Amino acid sequence: MTLDTVKHAGETPDTEQPWSELGLKQDEYARIREILGRRPTGAELAMYSVMWSEHCSYKSSKVHLKQFGEKVPANDAMLVGIGENAGVVDVGQGYAVTFKVESHNHPSYIEPYQGAATGVGGIVRDILAMGARPVAVVDPLRFGAADHPDTKRVLPGVVAGIGGYGNCLGLPNIGGEVVFDSCYQGNPLVNAGCIGVMKHEDIHLAKASGPGNKVILYGARTGGDGIGGVSVLASETFDDTKPTKRPAVQVGDPFQEKLLIECTLEIFAEKLVAGIQDLGGAGLSCATSELASAGTGGMRVELDTVPLRDATLSPEEILMSESQERMCAIVEPQHVERFMAICEKWDVIATVIGEVTDGERLEIFWHGEQIVDVPPGTVAHEGPTYHRPYARPSWQDALQADDAGALPRPADGAELKDQVLRLVSSPNQASKAWITDQYDRFVQGNTVLAQPEDSGMIRIDEETNLGVAIATDGNGRYAKLDPYTGAQLALAEAYRNVAASGAKPLAISDCLNFGSPEDPAVMWQFAEATRGLADGCLALGTPVTGGNVSLYNQTGDTAIHPTPVVAVLGVIDDVNRRTPIAFAQEGQLLYLLGDTREEFGGSAWSEVIHGHLGGLPPTVDLDREKLLGEILISASRDGMIDAAHDLSDGGLIQAITESCLRGGKGARLIVPDGLDAFTFLFSESAGRAVVSIPRSEELRFTDMCGARGLPATRIGVVDGQELDVQGQFAVTLTELRTAHEGTIAGLLA
Repeated sequence: MTLDTVKHAGETPDTEQPWSELGLKQDEYARIREILGRRPTGAELAMYSVMWSEHCSYKSSKVHLKQFGEKVPANDAMLVGIGENAGVVDVGQGYAVTFKVESHNHPSYIEPYQGAATGVGGIVRDILAMGARPVAVVDPLRFGAADHPDTKRVLPGVVAGIGGYGNCLGLPNIGGEVVFDSCYQGNPLVNAGCIGVMKHEDIHLAKASGPGNKVILYGARTGGDGIGGVSVLASETFDDTKPTKRPAVQVGDPFQEKLLIECTLEIFAEKLVAGIQDLGGAGLSCATSELASAGTGGMRVELDTVPLRDATLSPEEILMSESQERMCAIVEPQHVERFMAICEKWDVIATVIGEVTDGERLEIFWHGEQIVDVPPGTVAHEGPTYHRPYARPSWQDALQADDAGALPRPADGAELKDQVLRLVSSPNQASKAWITDQYDRFVQGNTVLAQPEDSGMIRIDEETNLGVAIATDGNGRYAKLDPYTGAQLALAEAYRNVAASGAKPLAISDCLNFGSPEDPAVMWQFAEATRGLADGCLALGTPVTGGNVSLYNQTGDTAIHPTPVVAVLGVIDDVNRRTPIAFAQEGQLLYLLGDTREEFGGSAWSEVIHGHLGGLPPTVDLDREKLLGEILISASRDGMIDAAHDLSDGGLIQAITESCLRGGKGARLIVPDGLDAFTFLFSESAGRAVVSIPRSEELRFTDMCGARGLPATRIGVVDGQELDVQGQFAVTLTELRTAHEGTIAGLLA
């Protein structure tokens, strides 16, 4: 077969090419020909196809995502924002923290273990590429119905993949969430997040500058796994014949990644690189084009020098391969020898595959023949931009009119108790310990809070006890009812979770999971959610540092609930002042902060008791959320509270149950005047938290709340070994624990 060189492409304009099979549209293929002034070579076509995929180019979403930069100003903490591998924020004492959340949804359905494992590996390398040492991971997960047979295939594999890869890297898994809903049956959401720490001066960026600087590929050899992952798996809708397309799922090796991490950090410490990029989605196509595009010159690559583990790979396959555990560095000639020596020390393969040029083209050669000659920006950053049509779906009004507040309520205390036990034992509200116990949450010895706490927290300086906290949240049921409000509720809950632990929220990353952008109803959901998130970040002063969009999460015509997942990062000066969720001291007073209203749309109660989704989600008051956060942070810092737990899914009774069981102490609750017991226990009004207060601090705490205008209602006391809602029912902690902790293991063990 004749090699398809640039010269050959210019001489054979009518050669048929498989642009459609590679995921390109006809007009996109025509645009590539227009850019090049000829037909693309096979290698060029491969590069454009993966880089112009939905997953890499954000061609359907970027017109909406620009709000994050236009509406929301950077705060004083922002050091690196949208556009790099991950955002970076200043957390004080000379430290910077980088964090990001990304998706690995479709691969995790096809091959759960490797799909999830390589999702962890990819996000860790994004953090590493910024110059940081990865210190913790989080994993927001969504699965189909808990009792569905296929959930028993997907969930254990995903959990094993996350735990296996993260545990082998020695990274604590400190947060995330697990949600079950039949809408995710064929499209589980496996979102992976990572936090990294560095000094300000150690920040690295993805750019290739300096003519004559060498391009070094190092890490694992390149194989055939992952070919077409971003263009085939992540950028199209599944059909009903799945699972298929197994070759498109990457295969991970966490031990190779651990060597790569330590090798890279030593290279950083000796200041040997001028630019760096990890190889994830789109592999070498992405790394070379993005480095060249972000730099000040061009790049020449000798593709046949790439170390392979499959000698039969074609140039196109090498460019598209998403083999894991690889990085690409730009190194000045005088540093190459030392760079190679460090790689050899860590048993990491390193090869000079090219150099930076003073031109403006990305040129790739195969055994001396030129197979790529493109303007790198057209591959990496100037892909298609779609203004997809969007429209409020015709069924939205009827869904919102189906008010959950009209559903039958418990008639007496006995029925109320029965519904409480049904709620706390339901898959979404039950303990996730069967899952989280498979993760190492405390490796490295710096984890101070982890699941099931409101947020994960890591100590980053062992002398000063400076720490950071992270929480991820998202409620697809709320977003289905109202995408704008649902996105703001996700933001508000993650913000509240971080504040409840005593940390000050600084910035966010997001992972926006939606159905097909070719459906106007889905695009309306996406447009509304991004608008809501941008408006919410503006109100809370939390800029968006970066994130991820995952589209085509649907099977046939059935899309998942719109699921914007929001990760909020916060900082705490002294982790010893953190606030846990556990009620641990008898006699402490329980206060409910915020206003409780009859808000049951999208609630856990409506789902568990009635199998219902309808009405409007809880209202959002971002000024109140900000005030609540300030009170929780101040109270934590000044020693006024011993425990705090935000109120969200499941309402007050869910939070009280978790805090009682976590601390091994019961509680006596009194229904406040003006509320009925049902609303008191099950409402999901936002902007609320429950706190336990030493009696000696009651006056100081209530004076602070009164002065700031935050409603604070005394609702009970920590006491005994049962949960007693006075005048209604009592249930022992033993009975609560049995209900809460047995569900997931019973379904999945």
